[in-house]
Amino acid sequence: MHTVWKGAISFGLVHVPVKMFSATEDKDISLRMLHSVCGSPIAYVRECPVCDRKIEWDEIVKGYEYEKGRFVTFSKDELEAAAGEKSKTIQILDFVALEEIDPIYFQKTYYLSPDQAGGGAYSLLMEAMKQSGKIGIAKISIRSKSSLAAIRVLEDGCLAMETIFYPDEIRAVSQVPNLPGQVQVSDKELAMAKLLIDQLTTPFEPEKYTDDYRSSMQDLIQGKIAGEDVTVAPRQEPGRVLDLMAALQASLESVKTPAAIPVTDAGAGAAAVAGGKRKKAATAGAAGGGKTDPAAESASANGTKKAPKPRVKKKKDAGAS
Repeated sequence: MHTVWKGAISFGLVHVPVKMFSATEDKDISLRMLHSVCGSPIAYVRECPVCDRKIEWDEIVKGYEYEKGRFVTFSKDELEAAAGEKSKTIQILDFVALEEIDPIYFQKTYYLSPDQAGGGAYSLLMEAMKQSGKIGIAKISIRSKSSLAAIRVLEDGCLAMETIFYPDEIRAVSQVPNLPGQVQVSDKELAMAKLLIDQLTTPFEPEKYTDDYRSSMQDLIQGKIAGEDVTVAPRQEPGRVLDLMAALQASLESVKTPAAIPVTDAGAGAAAVAGGKRKKAATAGAAGGGKTDPAAESASANGTKKAPKPRVKKKKDAGAS
């Protein structure tokens, strides 16, 4: 891991030298901006619109626009002086219970490891926090930005630090438009909604959640690299919910497992499922005037279904006839 910060945790008169590492990584697929005519990456240059020339880094200063078109500027020394000496210190201010902090405050997570000869003080702080069940609320400056932070103990025997927002950085819920007031819900709808929640309740297993968009993009990229003509099926948008009770009932039906069909043999299980499908098809046919599709009925009776057409076609070679 790459060290992103070095300093010390300070609580009371105790200093714990630590190194900081990013606990998360961004795996979004980055796409470049290209010129559609020649395929070259677009270049961005630093230009002054008044001087009409390219600007070098040593000619750039930072400024704050206090009025439209009017700025106050700051030198690098002034910005470093404003950060103060505590920029290399994680100063613990208080110890609180983790459950007292709303998750809306959390920003980014970092791992903290002992630096140099700080292993003893690091272990002492970690064990004391573990036994007390408390987390530390601290102040830290990272890349010239001052942040609040929560320091806690991970189960794997490591200290973690989450940067958190200041209270005035959290927008008030009262600013959210169109929030419903005191709305009366029916007991039947409430019972079905709670039943649906119970049906979907499961232990949290993060491994089962995947980024479908990233997987689709990776397949698309690999297909284009291999010279394939990739066709993406259009996505069907869910219909608008008009009947809340019908939507709840349909949701409950969709999450029910087919536990009512006891399967002791692979062939018997397939026959039971096929039989159920034929029964539904016959019922649907009777409801529609007794007409059924002969091809679908034959496929259902044989336990087979028509294979979908492939959506990925390879481009023909230039010399192919």
